[in-house]
Amino acid sequence: MLGWGHSRITLSMEQSDTHSLPLSETTEKRFSSRTTAKRSMNFSEAVAIATSSLWAHKLRSVLTLLGVVINGANQYVATRVFRLGADVFGVSKQPSIITNVDDWLEFQKRKRLGSEDYDAIKDLCKSCRGIGASLGGRVEVRSGTNSLKDTNLRAWTPEMAELYDVDLIEGRHITDTDLKSASPSCVIGMDIVDNLLAGGDPVGKEIRWNNFPCMVIGVGKKEGSSLGTSLDNWIILPLTAYQKDFGSQTDSLRITVRAGSAARIQDSVDEVRQIMRGRRHLGYNTKDDFAIETSDSFLSLWKDISSSFFVVTIAIASISLVVGGIVIMNIMLVSVTERTREIGVRKALGARRADILLQFLIEAGTIAVIGGAIGVLCGIVVAKLVYLTTSLPAAVQLWSVLGGLLVALSVGLFFGTYPASKASRLDPVEALRAE
Repeated sequence: MLGWGHSRITLSMEQSDTHSLPLSETTEKRFSSRTTAKRSMNFSEAVAIATSSLWAHKLRSVLTLLGVVINGANQYVATRVFRLGADVFGVSKQPSIITNVDDWLEFQKRKRLGSEDYDAIKDLCKSCRGIGASLGGRVEVRSGTNSLKDTNLRAWTPEMAELYDVDLIEGRHITDTDLKSASPSCVIGMDIVDNLLAGGDPVGKEIRWNNFPCMVIGVGKKEGSSLGTSLDNWIILPLTAYQKDFGSQTDSLRITVRAGSAARIQDSVDEVRQIMRGRRHLGYNTKDDFAIETSDSFLSLWKDISSSFFVVTIAIASISLVVGGIVIMNIMLVSVTERTREIGVRKALGARRADILLQFLIEAGTIAVIGGAIGVLCGIVVAKLVYLTTSLPAAVQLWSVLGGLLVALSVGLFFGTYPASKASRLDPVEALRAE
């Protein structure tokens, strides 16, 4: 059903296949009393006509939507990657991320950071309000005949639990007493509980890491996974207990420091740098033989990587927009050709050129907006799935959704202008003669 003004006309498939389109007396009488020669089409009726046309040509509309869906699906929002706060920084033998082989070889020659460096920073840094030291690695954890491999070992001083915000659901963290006595105690993640200690209270039970025994004193809160890797497969030991078993001269410590405030983190960084340079007797023009990393250091690297990714994404999105727009234009041109006689009937019944133009522009815009909406919806669903499966924070902002729909509408109107203009310029007499 195709509405025009207050009138309606039904075109059957048999009529569209004939070589002429004579209006019957009944049809003429039906419209002659309700049609004026120069009546403008109501906007709501134009939307209804466009929608009914889309429903009448479902396959064609779906194919067009598929060309536009990719545009909305390109919307991606990710907000936070790293766990360190804005007021926390680390001191280590070498950077956490090394991208050059020559740099890696050079870093291996550096002096390791030991407990004496940790003690010096803890005693001398006046602007620091939290200092911890850690070692790490991968171990196998056992309980009875059950085992869990590739567990993240965290050999920590007591301050590290607060610096890294580790929440417990049961038991307690390691203390200074545990550290001083090199106590064989440990805090474990939920993966160890679920796989090795299910069916009872894990606190007080004994497990073994690389065949070294320890007693469970606490259980961490479940964190889920990130990028397909579990965040709950870990064990925390007193740093001295690890060093007792493996030797205190094996690995270089990583010293983690919390500044007095995020705004004054650079003051703390400079103070720690001076302490380390003084301990190592480095000259004024000598480069640091240690690495200091803040969250800004990681974010700077991430920005370098993501900027390249962003350029590629923009290029792909632009190609997608052009492809989607061309699909819309081609489909609308086919629509104009198929509905030539329909357009002629409408012009004969009083439709102006602007009315025909508006109708086809609305149809093109409707296709684009529906496709964009489906794409945005797909993007939101994917973002939520990423959040649920990896625990990465995901945020979908209203402005990005509205922006995606606006871009889709703009593409539809831009590429629909030519077909709409072509339809509006059709001569009604010639259009009625068309086959």
